[in-house]
Amino acid sequence: MNRFFRYHLDHILFWTLTLGFHAYTRLYLIEQTSMFQFVLEIFVRNVLLAGVIYFNLLVVIPRLGQQKIVWILASLCSMGLYVLAKGWHDRYVMGIGDAEHAGIYHNAFYNFSIVLFYQAFAAALYLSKEWYMQREMLRQVLVEKLNTELDYLKAQMNPHFLFNSINTIFFQIDKQNHEARETLGKFSDMLRYQLYECNGDRIAIEKELSYLKSYVELQRLRRNGHDVIRFETEGALNDFQLPPMLLIPFVENAFKHVSNYSHRENEVRITLKRSNGALTLAIANTVDTNMSLASGGIGLRNVKRRLELLFPNQHALDVRKTNDWFEVNLTLQVK
Repeated sequence: MNRFFRYHLDHILFWTLTLGFHAYTRLYLIEQTSMFQFVLEIFVRNVLLAGVIYFNLLVVIPRLGQQKIVWILASLCSMGLYVLAKGWHDRYVMGIGDAEHAGIYHNAFYNFSIVLFYQAFAAALYLSKEWYMQREMLRQVLVEKLNTELDYLKAQMNPHFLFNSINTIFFQIDKQNHEARETLGKFSDMLRYQLYECNGDRIAIEKELSYLKSYVELQRLRRNGHDVIRFETEGALNDFQLPPMLLIPFVENAFKHVSNYSHRENEVRITLKRSNGALTLAIANTVDTNMSLASGGIGLRNVKRRLELLFPNQHALDVRKTNDWFEVNLTLQVK
């Protein structure tokens, strides 16, 4: 069914049936006038009809659907223009074969009933399609959620043993080695966050931000002296929630593909800010000249798909490579 809609086979079928039926009911024009007038009738009527239908499907319903009075007025105006234009054409055709019925308003009621029927029928098909697509999207979200939960369950292999082992290692580290103890502590906190706090649909932004900062600090410790890592926040990053682990793939990708220059600095810049109800994540990292956009790998493709499912029409993602930089800019509409 998705393939049926993807290739617009529904539109092709609709117009094939419409044109076929209309041509069948206008065969008499060939005898009364000419083949040219018959073809002209089919062309004019269906072009006008298509104009009304697609004006409503592409403009009126998506943009004015919430404003019922404006929606009705716009629909009536488009139908009125159809009746007027078709009336002029009918006058021309009838004037050839039957001068008595050549008035411009002779077929006004018939033309109005035709455009009303087809517009209502097309709108019903459009809304049915939208309902089906939304249902499929919801189903995909549920499947993604189940798969994510399954992955978390697979990851929780005897977590008590894991944390006990980390604690053992922590106490085996010399007390004077504060840096090693601090690093292991951050790693333990990050692991605990993934195992115990990311099982819900949403997580507080404060916790997600803390996880990002810990990850960046661990990366800072393992990088060499040629690296410059900046992590800045702006605005009120509190009192709202996000799906867990939504932002980290972009940060991981920056450190995975950051350049490895020995003669100049390797940089990773991360900015997270909130403004006017939108959360913006901007990441830029230096890259080697042979790096391409495809180097983002499957991780970025997966998170793009996740964004499409969780934030339909509520996000903007721009991934680009400019000169020696790889840049990601993500904007989410958050409540």
